Amino acid sequence: MWNIDQAYIDGAFVPVHGTQRVEIANPATGQRIGSATLADREDAKRAIAAANRAQPAMARSTRAERLDMLRRLEAAVLARTAQIRDATVEEYGGPLARAQWVSNYASQCFATTARALEDYAFERRIGDATVVMEPVGVAALITPWNAAAGSICSKVASAVAAGCASVIKPSELGPIQARIVTEALHEAGLPRGAFNLLLGCGEDVGDELSTSPEVAKISFTGSTATGKRIARAGVETMKRVSLALSGKSATIVLDDADFATVLPLALNAAFMNNGQACVAGTRLLVPRHRMAEAIGQVQRAAAAMRVGDPRDPATAIGPLASQAQFERVQQFIRRGIEEGARLVAGGEGRPEGLERGWFVRPTVFAEVRNDMAIAREEIFGPVLSMIAFDGEDDAVAIANDSPYGLQAYVFSARPQRALALAARLHAGTVLVNRIAPELGAPFGGVKQSGVGREFGVFGMEAFLEPKTITPAAAEPARAAV
Repeated sequence: MWNIDQAYIDGAFVPVHGTQRVEIANPATGQRIGSATLADREDAKRAIAAANRAQPAMARSTRAERLDMLRRLEAAVLARTAQIRDATVEEYGGPLARAQWVSNYASQCFATTARALEDYAFERRIGDATVVMEPVGVAALITPWNAAAGSICSKVASAVAAGCASVIKPSELGPIQARIVTEALHEAGLPRGAFNLLLGCGEDVGDELSTSPEVAKISFTGSTATGKRIARAGVETMKRVSLALSGKSATIVLDDADFATVLPLALNAAFMNNGQACVAGTRLLVPRHRMAEAIGQVQRAAAAMRVGDPRDPATAIGPLASQAQFERVQQFIRRGIEEGARLVAGGEGRPEGLERGWFVRPTVFAEVRNDMAIAREEIFGPVLSMIAFDGEDDAVAIANDSPYGLQAYVFSARPQRALALAARLHAGTVLVNRIAPELGAPFGGVKQSGVGREFGVFGMEAFLEPKTITPAAAEPARAAV
């Protein structure tokens, strides 16, 4: 039984001042597995103060010192890979394969960032000027519940590489994962205050981080609605803000694609992480003249996806993270039926044989119009909308007709055709004939999917500020008399 009642501030685990408690349940069973005491505004102020004490030394640190910190962080998190994986399964319900990927990524992101740092030009000449890339200052790193370990480590890696001390606020819905990651980061032996971590709610800890004049930068991953509140709160102190927000990604399958190969990939893109992924390809766009064929393929692929115990390697879809998320997804399934979409797989309720836990039937709707709620709103569960298109121009118009623009997927037997179509999509990332991302490339969205980029060089630069230094022009030499 877990009892988490500490924050990590100034290089040590300390009791929290806050008193609010949250229960931790195993989403596969609904059974209580522990509780966590949340930090409050006073704890946040202590963490911000510790980060500010550490910031001057972090800013002065050399490239070699930062690389050493990143390598120690990588080794420390790598040593906890199995614990991170098991916590992701137990607390979050991530299927074993996904949990293993997340736990591996948590350490890999430090190596990826180190490679970006190794030859990064912190000084550049532009005409007479020297442009120096300097740390922006103390950064608040606010991470979501659906990717706890990876989000924490990725943001910490970028902040350390740039020379920024940080205060991390993971979602209060992932306390076990956050605790294990914090223990690993602690074992890396960074300077006191270089990073600080506390669980807390948005109305006090999140608000303090967003409004404090001692915080220069916010990096937030989560919903668009919350991101807007953070941006509004930070504007009074002109914080630099990076926001990785919601998505409603389109997967475009062109008429020359091999449906037998491509559609199972598209279904995996939609249902990854139990459907709880901002990059999930939850709008599947198919040529109208091949829609009947596509529906049959998707039905068979969905029926073959095993839903159940996330500890079982054969499980493709585990439970949703909480009862609240389960009920939200059920509401969207009912809404899709009410709007007139055709249910071709899944539906309301739990899968047969799963009487407890927050399991959802993998659900597919056909005959979906792009103006339906199930095609417009981020559901965050295993619910896929199939939408017909007539020609490439129509596919592009449908895909771009969304308030979001985080990620998209394009499949075609002709790579150049797919790349040409990808160039027309309004999305921060387009994956062509693949569903696995390139982790060193920039990640982020356009429109209401966010501002700024994460990962690799671009993620590090989000924590840097350019300073221009221009000396007076040298006086021309006088000729000797």
